[in-house]
Parts: sequence; C-alpha cells; structure tokens
Amino acid sequence: MSDTAEKLPKVKIFATGGTIAGASKSNTDNLHYQAGSIGIQGLLDAVPEIHRIAEVSGEQFLNVGSHEIRSQDLLKLSKLIQEQLDEGLAEGIVVTHGTDTLEETAFFLDLTVKTDKPIVIVGAMRPATAISADGPLNLLQATALAANLQARSRGAMVLLNDRIQSAYYTTKTHANALDTFRASEQGSLGFFQNATPHFYYSAANPTGKPQFNCSKISELPIVDVVYSHQDAGADLLQASVDRGAKGVVIAASGNGWASPALELAALKLTKTGFPVVFSTRTGNGFAIKPIEQGIGSGLINAQKARIVLMLALASNYNSEQISQCFNPA
Repeated sequence: MSDTAEKLPKVKIFATGGTIAGASKSNTDNLHYQAGSIGIQGLLDAVPEIHRIAEVSGEQFLNVGSHEIRSQDLLKLSKLIQEQLDEGLAEGIVVTHGTDTLEETAFFLDLTVKTDKPIVIVGAMRPATAISADGPLNLLQATALAANLQARSRGAMVLLNDRIQSAYYTTKTHANALDTFRASEQGSLGFFQNATPHFYYSAANPTGKPQFNCSKISELPIVDVVYSHQDAGADLLQASVDRGAKGVVIAASGNGWASPALELAALKLTKTGFPVVFSTRTGNGFAIKPIEQGIGSGLINAQKARIVLMLALASNYNSEQISQCFNPA
C-alpha cells in the first residue's frame, strides 16, 4: 500500500440491496428489474475511482428490496455502525439502500447512532443494468461525503442526484424521478460538483431532535400506521391493538384531524395510557393535538413518527417524555 493510500480516510460501506444493486435482462427496464441482485463487491467494482477517495471496506449486511427491511434489521445495523465508529474502524459510514424505505432507515440511524462522524445513506432510482444508471455516481459521491471533514456534525445524510439532504427531514416525494428525495420546507444541506461536496450552511442538527441509546434495546415494539380518510372506521386501529401493537400513528388530514370514528377510538385509547400519535398526511406542515386527545407529531411524517414512537416505547418513556420527542419545549 502506498503512502498516499495509507493517508486516505477509512470508509465502511454496508450494503443492503435495493435498486442500486438491481439488475434486469434489458438495459431499458427501469420498472421490472430484480432489486438486490448485485453484491457489495460488484458495486465497488463498478466505481474503481472510489479507491482514490477513501480506504474502502464493504460488508453485505442484507441484499433485499427495502420494503422487506424489518425493525430488527435497523436495530442490528445501528449497533454495527456504532461499533465501527466507536472503535475507530472508520471515519465515515455509507449504507447502500433501496429508495422505497430509505428515509426510514436514514431517520432511524440519525436518532440512534451517537457520533459526529458522517453517516450517508445512498440509493439509486435506476438499476445497475439500466442506460444512464445513477447508482455508480451516487455511490462515489456518498463515499466522498463520508470521507469529508466538512460533513461532520450534521447527523445522518441522504445522498442522491447530486443533493446532500438531512435524514431527519428528507422524504421520498416521487415514485420514479431521479430528484425524488427532498425536504421541500427545510431545503438541501448542499450539493455535489463531480466528487466534491459543497455545503450551504455550517454544521448543525435539527432543532429538538431526540436521541436514543440502542445499546440495551434487544427488540422494538409493534407500532402501526393507520391512514385516515373520509368515513374511515376504527376497525383497523382496533386490529392493531388486538395484534399486540404498543402504539399507533394516525396519518391524519390537515394539521392532525382524523375521521370521527378514529378520533373517538383514539380518545378512548389515550385515556388508558395507550399512545396515539397524529401526523399529517399532507407531506408538510405541523401536526398538533391537545394532549388529552393524543400526541401531535409536529413536523415528523407518519412513517418517521412510527420510528420515534417505537424507540421511545423501547426506552420505557412515559407519556410526557413521548410527547416531548415530537414537541420539544
């Protein structure tokens, strides 16, 4: 190994599958490919330039479509990343991931890995076999971001389509477009020119972001999301309780209002101490609720509110502490 290579920052890449590792028989197929067909070594071989940026090591953590990832996988991945960073085995972390639930994994890692070192979650909207596949450049840029000192103390980040995004706020906004990941109110943290990141702001973390210690958590409780709409009944909410859910998030209309049936059922559950969190299905804005009627999720969307509630319950938080996770004083 040359002296130059020895001085490169160490970046650990955990591969989980997804479109970035997808393949199809046709190079014009962007819809019916098989996600998670290519292993970590195949991803690295497609981007030989990556080794000029960092001393890279890879691990195949999973190789599935992201809709198949489970809460126990997130818990295990968080602990592995914390171990890598605490033991000084890496200066930065990259996680390759399918885009469908990428925001959930990124958000989970943002709340559970305690570090100032960069954690970058990266994916692709086109499979590796497609014409103009976006995965190789995304992976190169994600590695450059994880290796960059200016990327420290910004929390977990999402990198696709030349954009650097906060994992806390970013969501997938389009099923197919390359620029799908956005935080339309909060904006991007920065952008890439080739393999060089440029930041708009100095390092900062989202206001009121909760932090959870996963070291003593062995499993996460069941928390379901129930979607509200006109005439929505309460049977799905009750079904969640019956199947063992320890909390429920309602994707409600407006700033946190559900159908009358769901509101009434949630009120009854809240009075028993069962946590019901109301988010907004609009995609933006602040969900608020009188405490006696439930918990407003604030700026956090339904899928991310589910993660906060799971972690709070696993940490044995009481009702007031759970509420503060969404609405810090």
